Formats: sequence, structure tokens, C-alpha cells
Amino acid sequence: MKIGLYFGTFNPIHIGHLTIANHLAEHSDLDQVWFVVTPQSPFKTKSSLLDNHQRLEMVYRATKDYTKLRPSDIEFGLKQPNYTIDTLTYLGEKFPEHEFSLIMGEDNLKHFHKWKNYELILENYNIYVYPRLSDGKVNTKFNNHPKIFNISAPIMELSSTFIRQEIKAGRNVRPMLSDNVWHYIDEMNFYK
Repeated sequence: MKIGLYFGTFNPIHIGHLTIANHLAEHSDLDQVWFVVTPQSPFKTKSSLLDNHQRLEMVYRATKDYTKLRPSDIEFGLKQPNYTIDTLTYLGEKFPEHEFSLIMGEDNLKHFHKWKNYELILENYNIYVYPRLSDGKVNTKFNNHPKIFNISAPIMELSSTFIRQEIKAGRNVRPMLSDNVWHYIDEMNFYK
């Protein structure tokens, strides 16, 4: 099975994340997309970042009605700070029957050459890149790379930071979140 790994804090997961993941699950050769919830670093205390399991719960609630989208807490048990290459290696050992690929935004591709063991990632994994509104700066180092696939997914410029700020300001963010996630945030009084 071909699995696309979509990494993020998902603080909170919103309709932009779901739209991109669903688009990839429906319009590429990926069979599933796993939302890999990035744990809070034990060395950083960021008050706006919800507990790992609360964010995982939001991802679970957001994806439960989608057969091709899954939450993943795979990084919760890995040594911190964690690097993508370590997660990929661990997943390959734990699920040898699956073929894993990375999903990232164009903005992340610009800095990909700074990632730990990025050459090893490129050698062994496909990368699906979704479009973002660009500042015009492009990393041409990866143009026409055989392992990098640009996906014509809808451009979603919705951010979790914006959603948190709007909630704190007492504004209605319901259209930006799946109903299950909105109800959970509202019920738990998150981000206020």
C-alpha cells in the first residue's frame, strides 16, 4: 500500500489540511494519507500548542469519516528532537509492507536541502509537493527531480495560527474547521 505522510502540529487541523490530503488521496497514486502529529518538543514550552493527545484527538475527529485519511501518533514514542529521516526509517521497519512518501508544501521544499539526511530521503522516498502562494523565491535545486512530484492541489492559504488568533479574539471560525473539530475546540474552550 502506498502511504503519503503529512507531517504537522495540526494545532488545530483545519479544512485546508483536509482538502490537500483528500486531494492527494483521490488524485495521486497514494492509497492513504496519514496525518503524522508532531509532538511538542520537551525542550520548548509553547503555550499555544495543545497537548499531543488533544491534537491527535482533533485529527482523529477530522478524519474519521474519510476512508483514505488516518491520524498517526507514530512520532510520540520516538526520541526528541526527532527528524523526518528517523521517522521514515522507523515506519519502514514497523510497516515493511507499505511504501511511504512525504507530502509537503512548496514553502518547505525551499528549505529541504537543510534537512538532516535530505539526500537519503530523496534517494529512498517520493515527495509530493502541493502549491502555496509563493514569495517568488524558488529552490531550483530540485527542478525535474525524478522523486519529486508537483501536485496541482487547490491552493489553501488558511493557517492554524490565524484560526487560533481568531478564536482568542472571539470571532467565529466554524467555517474553517470540520464540524467534529469545531465542536471539540468549543467544548474544551481551546485557544481562548
